Amino acid sequence: MDADSRTRAAIEEHWRASEHGDNDAEHAIYATDAILDYPQSGERFRGRAAIAAQRGGHPADRHFTVRRITGHASLWVSECLITYDGVPSHSVSIMQFADQQVVHETQYFAEPFDAPARRAALAEPMPGRTIAGA
Repeated sequence: MDADSRTRAAIEEHWRASEHGDNDAEHAIYATDAILDYPQSGERFRGRAAIAAQRGGHPADRHFTVRRITGHASLWVSECLITYDGVPSHSVSIMQFADQQVVHETQYFAEPFDAPARRAALAEPMPGRTIAGA
């Protein structure tokens, strides 16, 4: 198995563990001194233990649906739909790897929105989706 295949498998396992609430497996992908940034809130978490602690015991019922994983070598991007108590949030996770572990992740979150009617004639639904507000 080549390096990119191993990295993709590790990311897939990370999201699978996230969905199943397996905190140890979810955070095994991170280097001991990894950094996680949430730009929208301005928060930075330094170290695997801090990253795991801030996610652990989350009060919401969370579910993760991976839409796409793409990357090569040290830079990988995951597009996910994360629901918190049934409320969807689109997420983009940008992971930088060194020695097969995440050393820096930046994660962005966005709420869904209705498509403006003025674009209806130009748009088509994404595969497996419907256009919100249509």
